[in-house]
Amino acid sequence: MKSAFQSFFKRPTTWVGIITALMFQVIFSVIWMTGYDGVTDNTNKLKIAVVNEDEQLGAQVATGLLQSLPFDVVQADSLDQARSELNERKLHMVVYIPGDFSARAVDGQSTAAIQYLINESNPALTKSIMNGVAAQITGNVNSMAVMNGIQGMLAGQPVNMPAEQAAAAASALSQRVVADIQLENRVLGMNNQMVPMMLVLASYVGAMIMGMNMEQSAMAVSGTVGRWQRFAVRGVINVVAALLVALVGASLIVAFGGQIEHGFLSLWLFQSLFLLTFMFVAQAFLYLFGMAGMLFNIIMLSLQLVSSGAMVPRELLSDFYIRLGELLPATYAVEGLMNILFGGPGIGADAGKLAIIVVAAIAVSVLAVSLKRQPGGQLRAAAVIHSKK
Repeated sequence: MKSAFQSFFKRPTTWVGIITALMFQVIFSVIWMTGYDGVTDNTNKLKIAVVNEDEQLGAQVATGLLQSLPFDVVQADSLDQARSELNERKLHMVVYIPGDFSARAVDGQSTAAIQYLINESNPALTKSIMNGVAAQITGNVNSMAVMNGIQGMLAGQPVNMPAEQAAAAASALSQRVVADIQLENRVLGMNNQMVPMMLVLASYVGAMIMGMNMEQSAMAVSGTVGRWQRFAVRGVINVVAALLVALVGASLIVAFGGQIEHGFLSLWLFQSLFLLTFMFVAQAFLYLFGMAGMLFNIIMLSLQLVSSGAMVPRELLSDFYIRLGELLPATYAVEGLMNILFGGPGIGADAGKLAIIVVAAIAVSVLAVSLKRQPGGQLRAAAVIHSKK
């Protein structure tokens, strides 16, 4: 048994495996603890628009919301404009006060509704926070409306109101304002909500492992195949593999009843694009540092999961992680996937950013290959052996 242990620990791969497991713990702990630090204190960065069409009580409510809500609250000129910005994720909720709000709040015969528009094509935390805000706003406005209603009713009634009349008045004034929550770009279940994070995680981990094995294959054939030939072959394999792997992934989502608002073809092609980007980015580190580049890929994996907006709205992160996310491909993969799966603006901008990143990764890889010259002796020896065969 002792000799077996000695044999294992004489192999470098044993130590590499142990160190890799250790680095996963270190890297994820450092990045996730710093990345999500202060998230609950940054809710004031979430943006809410107020659209008011009522000049009486509604105007008071709108002014109060602009001054008191602990969020980035703005007043929109029209509901259509606010709805458009909500669809583009420039807003996180729209509060709409209709023109008949005051009349319905004080007439004693009906209830007044405040409409809340929430875009579900966002991280699940966004909807949860905005639902809580809607309930708080409704409760506060209802108290204001009840107070106004009581004052108006008592002004025209005797002090000694009959018991039956008092009971009817209390019932009429108990609930004057209700919430009308309208969800835009509905997400049908938690399984669909998790698809963007799942696809990004699976794609980058798969790209990492594929890149590692491609590097080992390239090292094995380096004596017989030139560096530029190896680079070209790896590029072609990346393109073909991205198309095939994305086809399988998109097909499985359809097979399990996944939600795809913009069609299978859009999902397949966009997934192929960001998967190809992940492959070239992951392999760029291997071109630069050899197998040691896997350490950088572990760091990239953790950074992208934190900063991409797949789990937590990016607005709640620190400025450092927000800026970092703008440079990483997973951010645009998540945004594009949400648009395709749940609805939203087009994916042209996200696809363009991914194209820029993949071109930059290829350029870095080309530079790394050009700086690493293959020993001429190996190729000459391989040519002699091949000619003798």
